[in-house]
Amino acid sequence: MKISDNKLVTLEYQLFVQNSNGSKELMEETTAEKPLTYFHGLGMMMPKFEQNLFGREAGETFEFEVACADAYGEYSNDNIIELPYSVFSEDEVLDSDKVFKGAVVPLIDSTGQRINAEVVEIGKSSVTVDLNHPLAGEDLFFTGKIIDVHTPTEDELQALTSCNCGSCNCGNCGGCN
Repeated sequence: MKISDNKLVTLEYQLFVQNSNGSKELMEETTAEKPLTYFHGLGMMMPKFEQNLFGREAGETFEFEVACADAYGEYSNDNIIELPYSVFSEDEVLDSDKVFKGAVVPLIDSTGQRINAEVVEIGKSSVTVDLNHPLAGEDLFFTGKIIDVHTPTEDELQALTSCNCGSCNCGNCGGCN
């Protein structure tokens, strides 16, 4: 069976980015024992990722690049913002175990979507965060192998689309964000 819309795809992959000396650096990896499974055509993956896999079948290997413009976009200094302590604490006292330089903190945007931000500086009454995706500005290089492609069962559909937390903005659900 070939990868097409509404198919359940299981694959292993390695994700690389090019580092400053021109060589490729491994950023993420799945394995046959702990593969990536996704529902093709529902927007669970980057569109260019899905386009590069469309039509392939189980057993095939792949290697392709997704340019940063088609991945997480260019890095933007406009995405570095200063927020008051009140965003992180009701009593305006920061929990230094959770909010420190380099920490990734969950935030909710104006539409209710959960986003992650990296703390870049802590001031006297504000916290500066970077809202850029960690891979913003990077071209992504994927290699891998398709493990399985099939029409999902009712149980698989339920597992991929159900949310046990009561909110599809929690960031902890398998595929409901």
